[in-house]
Amino acid sequence: QVQLVESGGGLVQPGGSLRLSCAASGFTFSNFAMNWYRQAPGKEREWVATITTISATTTYADSVKGRFTISRDNAKNTVYLQMNSLRPEDTAVYYCKAFRTRTNYWGQGTQVTVSS
Repeated sequence: QVQLVESGGGLVQPGGSLRLSCAASGFTFSNFAMNWYRQAPGKEREWVATITTISATTTYADSVKGRFTISRDNAKNTVYLQMNSLRPEDTAVYYCKAFRTRTNYWGQGTQVTVSS
């Protein structure tokens, strides 16, 4: 059974940091590119960051570049999103997604709220 379980969300003040984790099971994690997406209230889900498989190349949306860092630990079947210098507009439900050709697996999401 495929599972992606996000954790690490919560309430943080502007300028603060959070580290999200996404633990994977039920598939060969190292064969999948891993992604983070987010969805704010009333908005469409948007892509945040990607990390590839073997080379672990990373790419980011312009809105988070320089503030967020995606990483993966294939030994632990886990992908991370380190979020620094958080802003109120980063408030959203954050989802991880595993991707390879014709296959997508999604997690259930974790809430991140940036507010003073």
